[in-house]
Amino acid sequence: MTTVKNIYDYINTIAPFDTQEEWDNSGLIIGDLNKEVKTVVLSLDGTKETAKFASGINADLLLTHHPLVFKGVKQILKGSAVYELIKNDVCVISAHTCYDKAQGGINDTLASLLGLENTVSSQDGFLVTGDLKQEMSIDDFAQYVEDTLGTKGLRYTDTEKLIKRVCVGGGACSEFMWDVMGKADCFLTGDLKYHEMLDLSEAGLACISAGHFETENMPFLKLKERLEKEFADVSFVAAPVENVVMDI
Repeated sequence: MTTVKNIYDYINTIAPFDTQEEWDNSGLIIGDLNKEVKTVVLSLDGTKETAKFASGINADLLLTHHPLVFKGVKQILKGSAVYELIKNDVCVISAHTCYDKAQGGINDTLASLLGLENTVSSQDGFLVTGDLKQEMSIDDFAQYVEDTLGTKGLRYTDTEKLIKRVCVGGGACSEFMWDVMGKADCFLTGDLKYHEMLDLSEAGLACISAGHFETENMPFLKLKERLEKEFADVSFVAAPVENVVMDI
């Protein structure tokens, strides 16, 4: 019999919860560690849609990347994700920054999906740098990223330089953008503001803002394969959700 604690402990071995950033809220968010688990839903976000799906298939556990609760909650109202999950006895575990920087976590997997070779992780794990199999123009590389990650409406800066060495950071990694200077031809992350992209371009570093959802969703759902190998008696299901924030 597999319990919530068994899955919690496994995640803790591959992405220790005590390595999360101090502002984060990874770990057990809702439920009972002793609850038996037969069905687990994985989703990047714990939205109302995801909560409805998990409840509808009688899931025992919802596993998310982004914490269902980040800060103090003053109200839990009917119809909210938290309310519906508690009402339907669905436990919730979130693995956020601890999984971002874990070996084989979000950023390692993002680099792997993009086919980067000779990869090196930053000391804190939030960035992974590696080589493309062949040089590309920025236009071709942007198209390759869009095709690989299913991104719609990505933004990038123009450059005449060919792209070979790439630094990636899934989600929101703009705070690390200056760490990339001199280490890569292009910085790829999820969320970059206009002025951040302008500053990087002026400094001579190409960058791609490929979408927070797109740079993390596929890498997070790859965790499903690892869990299936570890817990043969549990059914793991990816929530059928898409990015609701679209660029056109």
